[in-house]
Amino acid sequence: MEQQIISLNGEWLLKRSDGEAFETNTYKDCSVAECSVRIPGSVLSGLLQNQLLEDPYYRTNEYFTREMLRNDFIFLRSFSVNKEEGKVYELMCDGIDTIADIYMNDRLIKSVDNMHVRYQISCNDALVNGENTIRLHIYSPITYIENHVPEPGKEIHFTACGAMEANQYIRKAHSMFGWDWGPQLPDMGIWRDIYIRSYEVASLEDVKIDQKHDDGMVQLNVDTEVKLESGERMRLSEAKKLLPDLEVEYVLITPDGNQISVHNNMCMVEQPQLWWPNRYGKQPLYEIKATLTNKGVVLNEKSYRIGLRTLTVSREKDSWGEEFAICVNGIKIFTKGANYIPEDCVYSWITPNRMEYLIDSSVEAGYNCLRVWGGGYYPSDTFYEMCDEKGLIVWQDFMFACNVYELTNELEVTIEEEVRDNIRRIRHHACLGLWCGNNEMESAWDHWGGFCDHSDALRQDYLTLFEELIPVIVNEEDDKTFYWPSSPSSGGGFDNPDSDDIGDRHYWDVWHGEKPFSDYENYYFRFCSEFGFQSFPCMETIESFTLPEDRNIFSEVMESHQKNDAANSKILRYISDNFLYPRDFASLVYVSQVLQGIAIKAGVEHFRRNRGRCMGAIYWQMNDNWPVASWASIDYFGRWKALHYMARHFYADILGSLKREETCFIPYVQNESFADTTSRVELYVKDMDCNVIQQWSADIETKAFGVAHIEGIDVNPYVKGRKNEVFIEAKFHHSDGTTSTQVEVLKPYKHMNLKKVTINCNTTRVNDILQITLKSNALALFTEITVHGVNVILSDNFFHLTDTKEHIFTGALPTDYVGIPEVTVTSLSDSYSF
Repeated sequence: MEQQIISLNGEWLLKRSDGEAFETNTYKDCSVAECSVRIPGSVLSGLLQNQLLEDPYYRTNEYFTREMLRNDFIFLRSFSVNKEEGKVYELMCDGIDTIADIYMNDRLIKSVDNMHVRYQISCNDALVNGENTIRLHIYSPITYIENHVPEPGKEIHFTACGAMEANQYIRKAHSMFGWDWGPQLPDMGIWRDIYIRSYEVASLEDVKIDQKHDDGMVQLNVDTEVKLESGERMRLSEAKKLLPDLEVEYVLITPDGNQISVHNNMCMVEQPQLWWPNRYGKQPLYEIKATLTNKGVVLNEKSYRIGLRTLTVSREKDSWGEEFAICVNGIKIFTKGANYIPEDCVYSWITPNRMEYLIDSSVEAGYNCLRVWGGGYYPSDTFYEMCDEKGLIVWQDFMFACNVYELTNELEVTIEEEVRDNIRRIRHHACLGLWCGNNEMESAWDHWGGFCDHSDALRQDYLTLFEELIPVIVNEEDDKTFYWPSSPSSGGGFDNPDSDDIGDRHYWDVWHGEKPFSDYENYYFRFCSEFGFQSFPCMETIESFTLPEDRNIFSEVMESHQKNDAANSKILRYISDNFLYPRDFASLVYVSQVLQGIAIKAGVEHFRRNRGRCMGAIYWQMNDNWPVASWASIDYFGRWKALHYMARHFYADILGSLKREETCFIPYVQNESFADTTSRVELYVKDMDCNVIQQWSADIETKAFGVAHIEGIDVNPYVKGRKNEVFIEAKFHHSDGTTSTQVEVLKPYKHMNLKKVTINCNTTRVNDILQITLKSNALALFTEITVHGVNVILSDNFFHLTDTKEHIFTGALPTDYVGIPEVTVTSLSDSYSF
């Protein structure tokens, strides 16, 4: 009697709904009218799989591809079923993108309209014994939004930067319609698993697991929802009134493999192994297995992995206002991380391997948090499982961003379904830190030009959606997880959502406001959940979408791969403030990445020096969804940019930094660990040949989860009259065995008398480890090692060589890589024309 699963993944047929041939931009015969498509998949994945479309990311192919997506498409296949009397059959659609009619054996069984919802569709009447057909007619999302007619008084004129107008009228990842870092490629298809399940009597649908931590023990309480043959969903206690033999048996399996029985839906864990975020402890996971039986016969099972922890957001009042601090197991942590967007525009290409690479890169850089931004999608179960295993707290936005929403009755119904479904899917994960209603919309309603002038009816729709409807559902489905109405916010109600003293803050005066990096120090945010700076992707990434003649930042192709208005000019403006004009295109790309890294470094180090007042830094953004100039620290192909390498340092558990006041340097240590620490700081004045002119040393004692500094050191007597010929270096030796190194110059880099540097480079291979030995004859700032033809994450990169000794850097090569790759080394002086 156990449930049966019939997978419908695999090869389907794809064709246009009007029967016409595909519009193609390739050498292929343009009379092709149908092709196979691998499901999970989409229109784009199918056409690309069959070479009926050129790479939409290459040069300006985006625009042809976008217009081709104005067509409606048919996905169909046949399948065989041995249909049994007395069983319930349901079509399970984990991801339909987006507006579609679903037919089984030419019978309409469901019309769907929300990419973010898993659909369970009764197909008993349509399914036959033997051969069956399933057909999805998927309608163009572009046509759909263009034909939408708003209610009188609810007309909308605002569109987010880079996005297609009216994208808010469809429950589809908004960024598929473009953003200020992404292309306009609103794909469509079956983007997650699709299958038929059958069951008898009842099905175990959902298990809610609550934790109560008290006196060193954890009490687990479980609540179960079942679905009866009638289709009615109810709690087990209610279902037993109809089916008294229905039972659910639970077993708790500890991380050590021991089993604990759960009696009366309750279990006491007496020596709990607590789950901690990355760098704070381990991530032990318990497994709860739930088995539904009827008269002793197993109907179906579900399994959940959980971490035992308390996790909330503290909003205690203090002398500065009200804190906003993520609190885990009673410890208020300094949140370190970045914003996460969908990894691709073709969602079926978002594989577990790609996901794991980004999550591992986050862990490697010292993150303890990822913010899932509200303009994309709700990631797969695999994403949350990996965050559980690797200790990344997930700040989870609901999928609303930078839009005005017309809350019709139909939209309200589908949003409730979406929110409830995703809460139930995600809520048991140890990594889940908070639910957030939307991205930037409260702030926009408060003061954004062109946004806040919409009608009072639309303003009320905002309040209804994010301060009434969604929080009620969160409270019903997951009352243990903190809910925050918007980001940024001070708590809702349009009450100064951009307050520096309450709640979280997005800060964009550096970059959009073109303020200098020093402007960060004018602010003391309680939690900075967005701040960023752009750069170009790595050269090998640029080469993937350009021809040599395109490699000018103002070419049509390069500007097509830059979705933020005037951003390329903005990068040049910031270069003019800090660096000499780069001598060639490759140098410009390199300097842009250095700029990005030092911009975010300036912000994070300031925020961390003010731990207690500020309790979080989540920069914008970690990743890209196509090859593009953007705020990402890892480009589309997974290549770490300078920012991600620098994050390894400014997100270190124990960070030594320098606060500069003219010629005075104040050494700080921020200790984000459970142990008090002693740091020996050595501060040097050196010349361009790395000779020591003067040095000082002192000890800094820093409490656990604290900040400390010593009196500033004035270097003026040793640099007077030669500020462009010397540099400052600080080396922090921490008692946990780690080090921090800081290098500062006394004039803008463009005014420093840097020498033409010669760096000797020797590469060897030991098994799968690439070893790179560097030796410089003079100061080499922002030294970049590029390993060509293979993606290698190095032990360090974009570092300063401040002495003439040999330094060794390593990186793991893929196990199937043969030989030693070509390596080139660049430093700042190489970007100049001497």
